[in-house]
Amino acid sequence: MGRRQHKVTRINSTYMNQYDAHVERQRKRKRLLRRRLTLFAIVTVLTFFTLFTYHINQRALYAEKQSQYEELEQEIRTLKVEEQSLLEEINLLEDESYVLRIAKTNYFFTDEGEIVFKLTEEEPAY
Repeated sequence: MGRRQHKVTRINSTYMNQYDAHVERQRKRKRLLRRRLTLFAIVTVLTFFTLFTYHINQRALYAEKQSQYEELEQEIRTLKVEEQSLLEEINLLEDESYVLRIAKTNYFFTDEGEIVFKLTEEEPAY
């Protein structure tokens, strides 16, 4: 179907010229408004996408830091237990009888007249 032809002729008057100018201004305003709204929508979408990406990255970083924190907390607990055992050992090493007993068992230190027999801890083969 082709274009419809108007059978009404147009009157050339100042009012019609003003009306045509007004219609043209309205059309330009609508076009500019659409462009501005499109630009605003694009900027808004880009901003939300950037913020969403940043949020996801921050959550991943937080999860990584949280797991690292938990590992370090566990390490601190083990180090505190080790510290306690070392402090107990220091207290024991201050006792002279304990040091002599260790010297006798581990290093075969003997007093005068003592004889040391080393027994193997292996089970006999028979």
